[in-house]
Amino acid sequence: MGESCLQSVVVTIRPAGADRAADREALLTAVASATGVDVAAVRAGRVCAHCGSTAHGRPWATVDGREVGVSMSRTTALTALAVAPDAVGVDVERVSRVAAASLDAFTPAELDRAVGDVGVLAACWAAKEAVLKRDGRGLRVDPRAVDVDVDRGRATLDGRVQPVVLARPGPDIVVAVAAGGLPVTWGA
Repeated sequence: MGESCLQSVVVTIRPAGADRAADREALLTAVASATGVDVAAVRAGRVCAHCGSTAHGRPWATVDGREVGVSMSRTTALTALAVAPDAVGVDVERVSRVAAASLDAFTPAELDRAVGDVGVLAACWAAKEAVLKRDGRGLRVDPRAVDVDVDRGRATLDGRVQPVVLARPGPDIVVAVAAGGLPVTWGA
């Protein structure tokens, strides 16, 4: 893979795997597809930045020894995988699950902008998770520290505004991608 091979974020949404091994295989396949290499050239795993465990934590991948940005998210029956040239965060949510949860995760400004629209709140939640995954701290940070403006496609964390791509691939599904403004393409 040359340095310029991957110029955008490639997001794949697929049925959820049966277990972590299936998710790892899906990640290997997504990276190979996005970068145009044979799956044998891809190495992937997980590592927790806080405890060093490889049983959980942030996913990582390399192609022919070069790092590739990856992120993974699961919700009921679905997995979203993102592959990018650099750090990336992806989150997939079911709007119905966000509606059923009592989340104390929204800023007053988000609640005002949502005007009770659970689809907007689900998009806010997905964007928060995507931004925090890209940041590397994940939900160790209070989600209210991220303010999402769905209409403008941006989130603010630590005083920095970050672009977020939001999509609704189905009536009950919302996907958020945080990748520093890189274009997003949707894989098969």
